[in-house]
Amino acid sequence: MTFQVISPLDGQLLKEIPRWDNVQVENALQKSAEAAPRWASLSVVERANYLRKLGTLIRKRKPMLATLITQEMGKLYRESLAEVDKCAAICDYYADNTAAFLADEVIESDAGRSLVTYQPLGTILAVMPWNFPLWQVMRFAVPVLMAGNSALLKHASNVPQCALVLQQLMVDAGLPEGVFISVMIAAPQVKAVIEDERVHAISLTGSTPAGRQVAAVAGSVLKKCVLELGGSDPFIVLADANIEQAVHAARASRYLNAGQSCIAAKRFIVVDAVAEQFVAQFKAAVEQLKVGDPMNEATSLAPLARVDLRNELHQQVLTSIAQGAEALTGCQLVEGAGAFYQPSILDHVKPGMLAYSEELFGPVAIVIRAKDEQEAIAIANDSIFGLGGSIWTEDAIHGEQLARQIEAGAVFVNGMVKSDARLPFGGIKQSGYGRELSLLGIREFVNAKTIWVR
Repeated sequence: MTFQVISPLDGQLLKEIPRWDNVQVENALQKSAEAAPRWASLSVVERANYLRKLGTLIRKRKPMLATLITQEMGKLYRESLAEVDKCAAICDYYADNTAAFLADEVIESDAGRSLVTYQPLGTILAVMPWNFPLWQVMRFAVPVLMAGNSALLKHASNVPQCALVLQQLMVDAGLPEGVFISVMIAAPQVKAVIEDERVHAISLTGSTPAGRQVAAVAGSVLKKCVLELGGSDPFIVLADANIEQAVHAARASRYLNAGQSCIAAKRFIVVDAVAEQFVAQFKAAVEQLKVGDPMNEATSLAPLARVDLRNELHQQVLTSIAQGAEALTGCQLVEGAGAFYQPSILDHVKPGMLAYSEELFGPVAIVIRAKDEQEAIAIANDSIFGLGGSIWTEDAIHGEQLARQIEAGAVFVNGMVKSDARLPFGGIKQSGYGRELSLLGIREFVNAKTIWVR
C-alpha cells in the first residue's frame, strides 16, 4: 500500500510513498519513548538553540518548501511562501518565550512554601490535516518540543512529502533521534497508536467527525487531547461598517487558500440597511478572481486540494440552491482537469438550508441577511460551530461589546480572523476544545505539578 500524491492542478500522479507496516510503527514508538526523557533533561535554553537552528533552516529552504506545499495541496505559491514564513517565526517566538511561560510559580503562605512547576508529559501524537501542511504541524510541534516532549506526526494522506520534509528539517537542525518522527501510517492504524502506553496525549486538527473518533479512543484510555475542528465563522457587517474595507476583507477571508481554512469567513451576515450595497460590491470583487495555475503570479484562486472534496462541495451547493438559496455568482464546476471550482456566492441563505448549518470547505461564500444587529448576533450564534468570527463597524468600542456576545474562541473587530503565535487559538462547541499557541498552547501538554514544602 502507498500514499499517492495527486496534483490538484491536473490530476496527475506525482509520487507514491510506501505506508509503514506494524514493525515500523513499533520501532517509531520505541524510539520516541526512549528519546523523550533525554530531551526533557535538556534545559529550556538548550532546546531553544535547536529550535532557532530549525527556524534558520526553514528560512534558507523557503522556496523549496513553498513549492512542495503548492504541488501537494494546490494553494497559491505566494500563500505557500507566507506559510513558510510563519513556520520560521514560531520557532523564534517559543525559543524567546518558553523560559518565562514554563517558569516555576512560587506561592507563599502561612503554612509553608508552595510552587507550581511545569513538566513534560512524554510523547505526544499529532494527527494533522492537509490545508496548511507545514504550519499546522509546526504550531503543534514547536511548543510541544520546547516543553520537553517528544512528538509523533501522523500527517494527512495526500501530503506525505510534507510529512517527510518536516522530519528531515528536524534531523538537519540537529534534533536528537526520536524527538520528532513522521509516522507514515493510514487512518485505520491511528487507533492502536493512541492506545499504546508510550503515547501520553493527542492533538488533532481536522473535521468534527474525526475529532469525535479520536476523542472517543483517547477517552477510553484516559489520555488528554486537544481538538481544533471545523468552523463556520460569521462575518458580521453592521450598518455603520466601512463597506469598502469590509468587502476587501471578505474576499480575502473567504477565498484565501481556495476557501479551505477552518477560520475562513463562511457566513456573511449583513444587516438589511447595507445588505444590497455590500452584496453588490462583494459580488463584483469575487468575480474578479482568476482561477488558474497556483504557481502563476497572475492566479488569484487556486484549485481545491482534491477532486473528491471539490465534488462534495458542489453537491452541498446544489442542495442549497434546491432548497431556495440564490446562486449569485459561480456555483459551477470548472471544466477540464484538476480540482477547480468557480468563486461562488450563495445569497438569501436561510435556516433549514444545508448551507445555513453545514461548513462549506471551499470557495463558496454564504450571505445571510439580518434585520438588525441583534438578529445578526443571534444568527451568528445559531451554529454548532464556535471557532472564530469577525464584526465590521466604525464604532470599535461597540464592536468589542458585541464581540463578547459571540460564541467563539476568537472574534476580530474590523480584522480578518487569523492565527498568531502570540494569541490563543481554538474553539468551543463542535469546533473542539483546548488551545494552541501562546502561553496557553504550551501549557496544554505539560504536567502542572504542585510542590508544597514546609
